[in-house]
Amino acid sequence: MNNPVKKRIRVPVHGVLLLDKPVGLSSNDALIKAKRLFNAQKAGHTGTLDPFATGLLPLCFGEATKFSQDLLEADKTYQTVVHLGVSTTTGDTEGEALENLPVAVTEQQIQDVLMQFRGDIQQVPPMYSALKRDGKPLYEYARAGITLDRAARAVTIHLLELVKYAAPFLTLNVRCSKGTYIRVLGEDIGKALGCGAHLQALRRTHVGHLVLEKSITLDALAELDEASRFSLLAPVDALLSSFPKIELTDELAKRFLQGQRLALGKENTVLPSGIGRVRVYRQADQQLLGSAQLQDYAILAPERLICTSSAA
Repeated sequence: MNNPVKKRIRVPVHGVLLLDKPVGLSSNDALIKAKRLFNAQKAGHTGTLDPFATGLLPLCFGEATKFSQDLLEADKTYQTVVHLGVSTTTGDTEGEALENLPVAVTEQQIQDVLMQFRGDIQQVPPMYSALKRDGKPLYEYARAGITLDRAARAVTIHLLELVKYAAPFLTLNVRCSKGTYIRVLGEDIGKALGCGAHLQALRRTHVGHLVLEKSITLDALAELDEASRFSLLAPVDALLSSFPKIELTDELAKRFLQGQRLALGKENTVLPSGIGRVRVYRQADQQLLGSAQLQDYAILAPERLICTSSAA
């Protein structure tokens, strides 16, 4: 008689891991591998990296997943290598070549073209993307040979810097707003130069205030013992460190965790200047309670609450 296979029991894990995603893995595949290494019950990633891309992929575990949206909204920074003269079906190395044109552009011409793409620009999302139309991602239509009209979207290129030009390869640093497709940016630069282009390489170095230098690879993570592995997890509030902090008394903390809006004007509470998003703690033990909106007249409106016992 065969012995029944024991089901692996996942455990509660809370925190943030900065992963250096390798080339060839989807973001979800990288998440699954990391989740298995921590034997975690719940995890999610914050912003997809294409399989051909590498670099910073913040992973959220447990209570930290409640704040992953903040990183989806954050600015991102990349270093990319644009291959001039060759356009592909996907805008990167995973697609088939569509056109091969000679490259006869100078560095000054490149600098002039780059000026056109700094600041607020309009960008048409690529067909090979996860954006959905009638419940299906666009890449499914693209794989079926169907091209759909897509409306241009406003994005912001905060930084577009030429690092190196060694024809036909163009190395750029890019810092951009959410929703920016670096593949499309590379293609559009190639079109403006009259020779077409696709991305040869893409590496993400920053997501909001999080940096690649503090990340770890899957291979290195797998070699660590359990204690060392868990020591790499940043606390749940690592995703909120850019927001002002508010501390509440035990009584106010209890009401906050019940989802009540609090009028703090008459309380002995130090408030940040202005209004907007804040992170909220219990004063006595500095326990993170969640995020909130500080509104006019010192009204604190709970936003995302955490289970305080889990994130202790």
